[in-house]
This record gives sequence, structure tokens and C-alpha cells, in this order.
Amino acid sequence: MTKETSIKLFESKKIRVHWDNEKDKWFFSIIDIIESLTGSSNPRRYWSDLKRKLIKEGFSQLYEIIVQLKLESADGKKYETDCSDTEGLLRIIQSIPSPNAEPFKVWLAKVGYERIEETEDPELAFDRAMETYLKKGYSKNWINQRIKSIEVRKELTDEWEIRGMQKGQEYAILTDEITKAWAGLTTKQYRDFKDLKKENLRDNMTNLELVLNMLAETSTTELSKKHKPNTLIENKKIAKKGGSVAGRARKDLEQKLGNSVISSLNAKELKKKDENELDE
Repeated sequence: MTKETSIKLFESKKIRVHWDNEKDKWFFSIIDIIESLTGSSNPRRYWSDLKRKLIKEGFSQLYEIIVQLKLESADGKKYETDCSDTEGLLRIIQSIPSPNAEPFKVWLAKVGYERIEETEDPELAFDRAMETYLKKGYSKNWINQRIKSIEVRKELTDEWEIRGMQKGQEYAILTDEITKAWAGLTTKQYRDFKDLKKENLRDNMTNLELVLNMLAETSTTELSKKHKPNTLIENKKIAKKGGSVAGRARKDLEQKLGNSVISSLNAKELKKKDENELDE
């Protein structure tokens, strides 16, 4: 199984998926999902009828969430196949009248309700984050660092918003500048170094990596408040300066330790390492 293409099991059915490295997204075969959820003997016909139904009901953005990718079929040949990312797929599943689709619909309703609650009481978001990380097996010490890093990141993005920076591409560009300045790697190189796909990079950092990343982001926030950059170019310069503060701290510590603090270990490997150390 490669990073670019793989097959995942979904209720005992094989779902063809494709990893888009540039878009940083998984894309799923819609036909395979429909066959799994409905048990239809002719999922292609089912999907064709569903598309007409969705358009008739006013889902004008349907074709914006569908991409055609060449996926391997049962005969070993590759054919153009309708696919969608996770967000698009969940929207489609909402329109499938099948008992197997109900758990997804219930989950979507629950998530929607929780987001409304968090808007009214933001502290709930931190409580749920803590609960989620505990269920994933992270240590409380690591979780406390991670929760703090979320707070630091929010302060930075709030500052970028004040400076007129746009969410999405511009935030990503500035984050890349910070990461390069403190870690010596672009965000993509860092993710590849840890063998990550869609996983959050910060969720796969060691405590030390998190601390250095927080120092870089906090420094950037404070420098931005002082110098008040107005353009993307000016904000990139500030991001580089902020990241360099943590970069110098990293190099100084590495010199004293005699080894790099940038770890190739991801969350799964870190948890295994912790478990082994506890067993010893």
C-alpha cells in the first residue's frame, strides 16, 4: 500500500482511495461507498439517479465536489471514476436513504450541535480536545502542551487576520516561513520526514518540538504586534524573524545535546516508544 493509492475496508467492502499529495487530501470512490452503504447490485445506476435527484433538489455545487480519477478496477485496468474528498463524501452520504448511512448522519448532527455549543462556550472545545487526545492514548503532559499550542496558534492567526492576511493559502505560506526558520524544513518536508499523510503535524510532534514551535509562533505574534506589517511580503519577513528566534534556540540546544531535536517519529511511534519505556 503506497501513500498515493490504497484500498481501505469499509464495513467489509473494499473502498478505492487516492492520496493527492499536492492538495493534501484523500479522495474516495463514490461508487464504492454507495455499494457499501446501500448494498445496491448496480451502484453506478444508483449514483447516476442520485446525482439527478440532488441537482433537482437544488444542490447546484454537486459537480464542484466531484473529481474524476483513474482508479484500478476488478479487471486490473484503470478507469475514470467519480471521487470526492471527505467533506464532499459526507454531504453525499446525507442524501442516501439507507440504514447503513444513518450512523454517519447521526454523527454529523452531533458534530454540528457540538460546534454550536462551542460557539456559545469556547471552553468546551478545549475540554473535548482533551478528551479526544486521551482516547487516542496521548500522555497528559503532552496533551497540556498541545492544548497550549492551540491557544498560541489562535493568537497568531488572530493577529494575521488583523493584518489583513487571508485564511488558507496566505496562512499556509506564513506558517511555512515560520517552520523553515525554526526547524530547517518546509512544512511539507517536515510532514514527509514523519511519514504523515492527512494527520496534523503538531499532533505528531514531541514535547520539545511543540515547545520550539510555540516559541516560534509566539515570537512571530509579538513581532507582528510591534511592527504591524500590512502586506504578505512584510508578514513573511516577520514570520521568518519569529521562527528564527526558535531556530537559534534549537541550534543552541542541539549543540549542547549533541543530537538533533527534530524527530522523525510520528504519534504512533512515539506512543509505542513510551509504552516500551514503561515496560522496561
